[in-house]
Amino acid sequence: MSTDEKRIREFAYQIWESEGRPEGEEARHWEMARKLAEAEALAPKKTTEAKPATKPKVAAKPTAVPKAAAKPAAEKKPRTPRKPSAS
Repeated sequence: MSTDEKRIREFAYQIWESEGRPEGEEARHWEMARKLAEAEALAPKKTTEAKPATKPKVAAKPTAVPKAAAKPAAEKKPRTPRKPSAS
């Protein structure tokens, strides 16, 4: 069995499972799988070449802390309890 036939078989199985494993749809699943395999074979291959690592740009750290940032956050009000639902 060639690699192409194995790939078509895998696609057909995935399609069959995704549709809830229906009976009597084999021909349609195989045709869809064949078209997917052809499209995959024609698609440009992604290269996995390692790109040279570049040092990430780091923003300059502020030297002084603004006064607004030094102020503590205001306390939040507590939530009111929920009323029991009328059942």
